[in-house]
Amino acid sequence: MSRFLLAGLLGALLGIVGLMSAARADEPAASAKSDAETYQKVVQNGVDYLVNKGQLPDGSYGKGTGPGFAAICTTALLKHGRTPADPAVAKSLKYIETFVHPDGGVYSPDRGVNNYETSLVVVCLTAANGDGHYNDLLKNAEKYLKNIQWGSGDTTSTKPSDVNYGGAGYGREKRPDLSNTQFFLDALQAAGDGADDEAVKRAMVFVSRCQNLESEHNTTKFPAKNPDGGFYYTPAAEGGSEAGDTSDGGLRSYGSMTYAGLKSMLYAGLKPDDPRVKAAVKWIKENYTVTANPGFAGTDPNGHLGNQAGLYYYYHTFAKALSALGEDEFEDAKGVKHNWRHELLEQLAKRQKENGSWVNSNQRWYEQDPNLVTAYALLTLSYIKPKN
Repeated sequence: MSRFLLAGLLGALLGIVGLMSAARADEPAASAKSDAETYQKVVQNGVDYLVNKGQLPDGSYGKGTGPGFAAICTTALLKHGRTPADPAVAKSLKYIETFVHPDGGVYSPDRGVNNYETSLVVVCLTAANGDGHYNDLLKNAEKYLKNIQWGSGDTTSTKPSDVNYGGAGYGREKRPDLSNTQFFLDALQAAGDGADDEAVKRAMVFVSRCQNLESEHNTTKFPAKNPDGGFYYTPAAEGGSEAGDTSDGGLRSYGSMTYAGLKSMLYAGLKPDDPRVKAAVKWIKENYTVTANPGFAGTDPNGHLGNQAGLYYYYHTFAKALSALGEDEFEDAKGVKHNWRHELLEQLAKRQKENGSWVNSNQRWYEQDPNLVTAYALLTLSYIKPKN
């Protein structure tokens, strides 16, 4: 082969390598642009669904659903650029105000979910309170929530040694659980209550007792039977996990509660080197997924996969927890690094219905309701907006 031909081939090869390198260099920018376009489309379709198809003329999001559904849907709209002056938002805010009670709570008496509803309303009205219009209402609602926390206000007879201490339940004197307590802590954070707040400190006592981690913070009988560092639903009322029991009577950890526990601890000021935080992160590393709510198994009564139970609640809590953790990439137990925002966006884009809504085939916890599930999806999206 002549040296001229060899030189020509070498030059062509170097040119191809150069083009491949340039293409690889352009890949992140192209991917970011694609994610941004997908994000905008998915969000707009979801917002359009809530405003044009989900909301009823009275401002509610379903007959008899009360202020909780209206609050979570309205918060989703506010998170994506709508303002209190927007007609759909204004209509729901007016509807929510009809549920304010003299005790400061904002709830529907016949639904029996006072803590959930008031907590969701506090988050919503805080987001809508740019002009201070809701200052008094929010102050009274915060006081109400603290009064129904176990170990505070009307439950002062509950001592720190009591397994209920620090938790929040559906209403006054109702058995506490981690789901209610994480919503309670979301409301306190929205109200500006930090790690030094006494109600937050009390809540940390309860949250720690929901973790499968033996320590001075959890001396209940459950973590020794399943010491995996994850979280379960409640240690109260003889203990319970929505994912079921282990063979020896332990409580199974599962995804939505583990992310709820992690988020709650971070909101309460615990640092990444705290053993409780480290144990929760370890569980998440070992069970990382965006296709299911890990920890569940089997099928529901309708034959749907059990690990889809509470999937959109899981997505919402997942996004809030990893956002609070402050990591753009999350490395799982196998050493695989995940762009978790991109992965969640892919899942939500794939699962969105043609009409812009989301709905879960597994109907547990109201996830057959497209308004609630669409609100969860939009709130999740508010934490995973692609970076420019």
